[in-house]
Amino acid sequence: MIPTSFPSKEEMARLTAGMLIEIGAIDFNAKEPFTHASGKQAPTYVDCRKLISYPRIRATLMDFLSVTIMREAGFEAFDNIAGGETAGIPFGALVAERLVLPMSYVRKKPKGYGRNARIEGVMTEGQRVLLVEDLTTDGGSKLSFVDAIRDTGATCNATAVIFFYDIFEGVHETLADHGVQLIHLCTWWDVLAEAKARAAFDASTLASVETYLNDPDGWKAA
Repeated sequence: MIPTSFPSKEEMARLTAGMLIEIGAIDFNAKEPFTHASGKQAPTYVDCRKLISYPRIRATLMDFLSVTIMREAGFEAFDNIAGGETAGIPFGALVAERLVLPMSYVRKKPKGYGRNARIEGVMTEGQRVLLVEDLTTDGGSKLSFVDAIRDTGATCNATAVIFFYDIFEGVHETLADHGVQLIHLCTWWDVLAEAKARAAFDASTLASVETYLNDPDGWKAA
């Protein structure tokens, strides 16, 4: 069934943050910072891949994401849902199922043999494609996926993610300059608020995380 009626965006953000905390997808560690794929260190880590192993939470969040896509982009805005390799593939499939749309996926780079394709599945010229991913930090990795989609003759003017960092400047502008709208469920600010409400981490850790979120570069220097 296509989801159409759900709580407000603010309530969905709070619930999403709570679910991520509940399953241990959120980790805060101010004493031993995490090193992210970008090479940057931070006291925060989120692992959205864990969601696929929790059916009730997975189903709820995919309903949330699907209805948010329709609310913010339109009910008839897309012809194809593309998951980004690899974390975006299961979420792309689940969203496509809910929106009753074809699904494809985009490789990070050509596979190097056979058709040497970056697009798997069927994507045709003129289709309006939504890129689905698990999360976005600064938006940069999305642009390569978007360009690969556009190379097929399809259009891609939006990306939907479960989690958006929302702590780095210029992300919306970077994507907008590329003609891409960002749709998301929750951010680090939502997680921090819910973590405080649940006392999910000790006060010292939460204080350090809040300092980092307000000034990532300053936190690293300190």
